[in-house]
This record gives sequence, structure tokens and C-alpha cells, in this order.
Amino acid sequence: MSGILRFKRLLLIPGRGVAPRRFSAVSEASVVSSEANPRQQISNEGAEQSGDGNGGGFQNKERYATRFLKFLLGGTFTAASATAAYASYAYTTEEIEQMTASMRNSTTYTVPDDASALDRVRGFLYSTTMAVPAKATELYLDARRTIEDYVKGFAAPSSDKLLPDLAPQEQHVFTLVLDLNETLIFSDWKRDRGWKTFKRPGVEAFLEHLAHYYEIVVYSDQLNMYVDPIMERLDQKGFVRYRLSRDATQYVNGKHYRDLSKLNRDPAKVIYLSGHALETCLQHENALPIKPWKLEPDDTALLDLIPFLEYVARHHPQDLREVLASYQGEDVVTEFRKRTKEHQRRLEEQKQQGRFWRRGS
Repeated sequence: MSGILRFKRLLLIPGRGVAPRRFSAVSEASVVSSEANPRQQISNEGAEQSGDGNGGGFQNKERYATRFLKFLLGGTFTAASATAAYASYAYTTEEIEQMTASMRNSTTYTVPDDASALDRVRGFLYSTTMAVPAKATELYLDARRTIEDYVKGFAAPSSDKLLPDLAPQEQHVFTLVLDLNETLIFSDWKRDRGWKTFKRPGVEAFLEHLAHYYEIVVYSDQLNMYVDPIMERLDQKGFVRYRLSRDATQYVNGKHYRDLSKLNRDPAKVIYLSGHALETCLQHENALPIKPWKLEPDDTALLDLIPFLEYVARHHPQDLREVLASYQGEDVVTEFRKRTKEHQRRLEEQKQQGRFWRRGS
């Protein structure tokens, strides 16, 4: 009996006797079931992989579509930027306005009342299609006008009157405007000595002589920190009345031009002398070219011009531009000497004819 009671107690007390075998049986069953699951897991993994494959294909399509959209937008932006850059370089704002006027007006296309349904649809589609480029053109023109107005503040001369008014007793005086580089001086740079400035042969005599006949102005496209030190050494006697530097020039298409209309002088009484007269001045009718000087030791161009300039100042023509136009296409010094000789020959003939008539009488 005692053995039977012990057996019953073992069956009723958890964790002892047969109970551990029961738990071990369950654990074995779970192990068996886990070993039996791989086929099911494999099938599930296969289903998941097939599902992932479909999702991956969709994601790839999204990537391709996104890349294509980025490429399309980038290409459109690049083409638009290139077109705007070329238009800014090749055409003025007014020319672009004229060329795009019809396109910009096409957005306000109105369909006639008697138009068919197809014509109405076509008109609507056309005006809608042209709205984007027309709006882009309007934005470009507005931005360009704003930028040009802003740049004009730096590009235009510092004043509309670069020189003070002439005194009443000097209203008849002519103004001789001189360029600096390769006209009066030449600046050269070498590695062993750096920058060095050379005076053109005869420049001091040129300034001293013509200061009796002209109001002399030096007009350079260099900064005043460059012009002033050179002129202080070049013109120690003060024959040059005024100096104008880069802030007095007109900036156009990347170049600094001398604008003689801002000098506060009568254009009919102004001569602009430069080695690059036609390339650096906006008023070609006032330009008097001279050979650019590049350190030729036997140069006499400035001294050779003195007789011509003195003759013009003494005879005081009504409009200097007409005199300069008569020498257009000719070397002024050579042509002036030729005309002077011809004039002297005619005077000599008149003298001889006068002597002949006096003898006959």
C-alpha cells in the first residue's frame, strides 16, 4: 500500500516522477514539428520572394521613371539657360521683344463666334500650349530689364557733365581729348623688372605747344590710381587741365568707351586723339587716329601732328567734325602736307598773276 500511495503522490506533485517525461514528450513533439516545418517555411519564403520580386520590379520602374524625369527637367533647364545666354549675347532687349511679340500675343487668341467645335478646341490647345513659353519669355525680359537697369548704374559715366563749364571768355576754345596708353605713353611688363612706363617721343613738347590753342583733357579707360601717378610725372608743368579715368567711361559689351557727349562741351569743338580712336570712342566723327606707339625710338607721330592741330585752331572752323571727315581714309599728316603745298602753289600763282597785271597796267 505504501508503494501505491507513493506512486499516486508522485503523479500528483508537479516536477517529479512522470511529469518530467510528459514535458519532455511535449518538447520532443515541438522539436519534431519544428523539423517538419522547413518545407512549409521554404514554400512561404518562396512566396515572399516571389512577392518581393514583384515589388522590386515596381520599385525599379519607379526609379527609371524618376531618373528619366530628372534627366528631362535637367535637359530642359540646360536648353533654356543656353537659349537665354545666347539671346542675351546676340540680341538687345528691344530686338527680343519684337521677335517674340507674336508668340506672347498668341496666348490671348480669341476664337470667332462662328467657329466650329474643332476650331475652338484647336484654338484652346494652341493658346494653352503657347502660354508656358510666352510666360517664360516675359519673365526673362523682366529679369533682363531689371539687371540692365542695375548695371547701368555702374556702366554709365559717373556724371552727365564730366567737365565744369567753360569760362565766358573761353567759349571759343577747342577741346583736345587725348588717350593715354599707346598714345602718350606705353606701359610694359617684364619678369626681371615688373611694370615700367615709357614716355612717347615728343610728348612734352606736344603738350606744351598745343596748350596755347586747346583745352587739353586726358581721357583714359584705366583706374585713376593708375592715371594720376603717371600724369603727375608726365605733365609736371600742368598743361593738361583735366584727367578722366575709368569711372567716366561708358561700359558697353565688355569694353570701356569714351563718351564725348558727356564732356559738357560743344561736340563741334572737340577732337579725340588716340592710337585706337575708332575702337575706344562712341563718337567716331570726333576721332583723330594716330599710329599706336609701342616703344619705337624714332617715332615722330605726335610732333608731326602739331602743324595740323595748330592750323585748325588758328583758322577756327565752325565744325571740327567736317574738317576731320574731309581727311577720312587718309593719313592726316601726309594729306595735310599735300594740301599745304597745293595751297602755297596757288598763292604763288596768284602773286605772279598780280605782278603780271601790275606790269601790264
